[in-house]
Amino acid sequence: MKSLGDQIFGLMTLLYRAHPWHGVETGAEAPQVVNSYIEMVPTDTVKYELDKTSGLLKVDRPQKFSSMPPMLYGLIPRTYCGKRIAEFCNQKTNRSDIVGDKDPLDICILTERPITQSNIIVPAVVIGGFRMIDNNEADDKIIAYLKNDLVYGEWANINDVPVKLIERLKHYFLTYKDIPGQKHVCEITHTYDREEAYEVINHSCADYNEKFSGLESFVS
Repeated sequence: MKSLGDQIFGLMTLLYRAHPWHGVETGAEAPQVVNSYIEMVPTDTVKYELDKTSGLLKVDRPQKFSSMPPMLYGLIPRTYCGKRIAEFCNQKTNRSDIVGDKDPLDICILTERPITQSNIIVPAVVIGGFRMIDNNEADDKIIAYLKNDLVYGEWANINDVPVKLIERLKHYFLTYKDIPGQKHVCEITHTYDREEAYEVINHSCADYNEKFSGLESFVS
């Protein structure tokens, strides 16, 4: 049975547009299957991102040269990259200086059929992820495919993804922020399987619950 807070949130979404980060559930089957808010599609030549305050999609910057996302790209609602994500990243990399990037957890979604509309919610099956570190900040990228996808739906884990496609995704994430004349320190230290991706998602959900615990207590 849903809590009083969840019931009130549900009623509010009938009157107001739900905030994609706070007003949408991570998913009843999380971390195996998660709801994903799509910020960008493969045809976008401008980088869009969620404005965390208003919940609206905003223009961040034009894409550099031909740096167009090779997949759907967005965030997992009600996740946050805080101290647990940082501790997990430090543990896996034998470091102690990494912090969370204080953003929702990123996700890229593979789909056989083209989806050209952003600002939508997509159910995604998690199969792995990249451990990305951006200027000493943990910036994991969860890899998933569209639920019930007719082609990618047969993949069970990251090892099922062709190496060339993994390399393409890595290249995008390692270069899309590059600005001529400026030094940018970004690296992908590991490609991990779905079980580790589940851990990352769970840590980010716990970070979110701690960071935004007042949201539910406000209405409960």
